[in-house]
Amino acid sequence: MLQFLCHILEKFAPNFMNIISFTKACFLLVVFVVSISLNAQHQEINENPQVWKGKQHDSLNKSEDNFLQAFKKGHASGHFRYFFMNTQNQGDLTDYYANAIGGGLKFETAKFHNFQFGVSGFYIFNIGSSDFGHLDPATGLANRYEIGLFDISDIHNKYHMDRLEELYIKYNFKSSRVQFGKQMINTPFINLQDGRMRPTEVEALWADIKINPKLRFEGGYIFNISPRSTLKFYSVPHSIGVYPSGINIEGKPSNYKGNLSSKGIFHFGLNAKVAKNLNVQIWDLVAENIFHSVYFETNYKHKLSPSHELNFGFQSVYQHALNNGGNDSFHKTYYPTSERGLTFGGRIGIKHKRYSISANYNRITAHGRYLMPREWGRDPFYTFLPRERNEGLGDVNALVLKSSFQPLNSNFKYSLGAGYFDLPDVKNVRLNKYGMPSYYQINADLRYHFKGELEGFDLQVLWVHKINAYSGFLENRFIINKVNMNNLNVILNFHF
Repeated sequence: MLQFLCHILEKFAPNFMNIISFTKACFLLVVFVVSISLNAQHQEINENPQVWKGKQHDSLNKSEDNFLQAFKKGHASGHFRYFFMNTQNQGDLTDYYANAIGGGLKFETAKFHNFQFGVSGFYIFNIGSSDFGHLDPATGLANRYEIGLFDISDIHNKYHMDRLEELYIKYNFKSSRVQFGKQMINTPFINLQDGRMRPTEVEALWADIKINPKLRFEGGYIFNISPRSTLKFYSVPHSIGVYPSGINIEGKPSNYKGNLSSKGIFHFGLNAKVAKNLNVQIWDLVAENIFHSVYFETNYKHKLSPSHELNFGFQSVYQHALNNGGNDSFHKTYYPTSERGLTFGGRIGIKHKRYSISANYNRITAHGRYLMPREWGRDPFYTFLPRERNEGLGDVNALVLKSSFQPLNSNFKYSLGAGYFDLPDVKNVRLNKYGMPSYYQINADLRYHFKGELEGFDLQVLWVHKINAYSGFLENRFIINKVNMNNLNVILNFHF
């Protein structure tokens, strides 16, 4: 597979966009023969945050009886990252590239009467990139992907990009914890979405309680958020609108940025193993005075053989406005009171320790847009593929085939993902917030974990190709950075 991808890149490198016709021809073959589950830089939403991969203190360890010893026996870990990204758009539409490098350190004390203190920070440098202040001449639109490696609130900032990421105090009891301060969480609605240099983080009072081996409670109160690609923490209402906000259901520019009021987010989840092979989780999110969203997911595993497992999954989201959706003025509200969001989807797949294959479907009904601030996290849908989302859309049918393969005794992991996303017309303003046309998407991912003298390094290469699937004429503003494009990512990490 690696040789095949290298051959394709070498053959078409002089004119990268020529692969559009090639990809259209082989798309169905890719879909039905070998599509691979793609996590890329993203970890699974239901996993605990793993940004800092250095060994952490086991919360079951005996507490120190001396405050000084708790610090002396604390643990430091670090993460350094280089990230190259390049977007090639159709024809004469503007192309972009970026080179980012950065690093950070985390320190967490040992336990002192079951309490721990943690702090971490990260810095980023722009070491050679496109001019993000340059707008595409044909459309007047700005860069979409590469700017996310840096500070989207200051596109000219190249050197002063540092962030205090974590600053918390944690209390441990049995296999559970309660944590207050700046921290990382990972839920279906608020998650790391760590496909750039640094993830989304929150300031919160958060609990993770294992009630028994089959039942886990997680949740709390969130009052500040630091979205991915930003350097500071925003209050919950002011975090909505930091990213581009599209149009409202009347087709006018959304005007909710800086105009919302909320006391914060109340977010709770239960994860239960209700039978030997059946797991259920329910999440409830209340963005006070703005909207309410409920998530349900169930997964069933069936052993086919000692080495093969059949998986079934179902998930659904229902949401509606609270009060006036954030503002008494319709033109300044986030969630229109006349709308409802409803999604449901399913998954069927086979899993082996060296490979997995799955077919995934998601439906967003025409009752309204599925809305969840992009600043808070990425889509929780089974059909999610890195570099695109279906948030802000209604009346969607998405089909994605996924699988993964890791050769025996190999440090390589190969991934491909292929999907078709049937969206409402780009000018259906009620159901298409960002003017996204229907599209095909193919992702190819290669990861390598170094061993021996270079242990601690890992390399990731992600190539994304999106093809227009809209049958009518499309203006360039609906094409640039959306369809008929390639996005190449090369990421080198070092963890210690």
